[in-house]
This record gives sequence, C-alpha cells and structure tokens, in this order.
Amino acid sequence: MSAPCTVRPYVESDWSELLAAVTESSQRLIPWMPWCHPGYSEQEARAWIRTTIDGHATQTMFDFAVFDAQGRFSGACGINQIRGTDRCANLGYWIRSSACNRGLASVATQLVVRWAFTNTNLHRLEILAAVTNTASQRVALKVNAHFEGKLRGRMMLAGVPTDAYLYSIVRGDVDLGASNV
Repeated sequence: MSAPCTVRPYVESDWSELLAAVTESSQRLIPWMPWCHPGYSEQEARAWIRTTIDGHATQTMFDFAVFDAQGRFSGACGINQIRGTDRCANLGYWIRSSACNRGLASVATQLVVRWAFTNTNLHRLEILAAVTNTASQRVALKVNAHFEGKLRGRMMLAGVPTDAYLYSIVRGDVDLGASNV
C-alpha cells in the first residue's frame, strides 16, 4: 500500500499553495501556531519558504511541504529549534483544514522522523502539544512518540502561558527504512 502523502523540501514556487492552505486553515491554526493570523500574506509565505530553504542549506532547520496522494499541497512538517550539543530538536506539523482526518500528519511525521535520523546526527526529537490541542496529541501517539509528561506554563499561546504535553522519539525507536523524502 502506498503512503497517502509525500514530503519534500520547499521550493520557492510553493508560496501560492502555502498561502492558500494557510488562508483556508487560519481559524483552525491560529490557536496553536503563533505565526498564523487572518491576514497571512504572500510576502510572509515567500519569506517563510526562503527561511526553510536557507535552513536546509545551513542545517539549522529542516521543514518540508506535505502533499497528498494527488499532489495537492496539504501542510507542513519539520524539525526546528535544533540544539546541536544535545543532538535534540523540536518536531512540528500542521495539515490544511480540507485535508484533515486522513492520516496525512501521521505519515508525514513518520517520513520526516526517518529522514532526520538518516540524514542528521540528531538523537532525540520532541513534540510539544498544548494540553488542549488534542489533534496534535493524537498524531504524537499515532507515530509512537513516548509521552513524557505535562510541562506547566511551557508555551505561550496568544500571550498566555499554557501547559503542554511533551512527547519524544529517540533514534533507537525508529526503523530507518526508506524515508521517501
């Protein structure tokens, strides 16, 4: 059975699809993604893609565009906040509203995790999900991330300290078969 999605590094021409996905999904993303707002613009989409391209080149972040089986831009999954000394990084994801509940976030996350452990020296990836973000928590559990606990006031959402759950995936947890990235 083929995967319901693919992931690849962003290219500059992805800006319009990114903008359309963020515009479509802004009301669902705003509570969890501090960068998202109703007026998300072409300039912001272009700047983000340039940031991700530069991040891959400098190995400071590795963000990927997610595409469904029909090749439609469906969201993003990436590794950021890389802490080289600890060989640890943050793992995040989002899927556009019209593509939710089809397993894309889980498959994309698994692909990016395998890519990270195959192509970097990272040992640990962390997923941080607000205690009220049940969709993100479901993805973490579906990819067999280990629940580590509740962190009080760990993230700022809308300027308010918010409790979060921490999940982790370490290199030894993952079968490093083909990453399809």
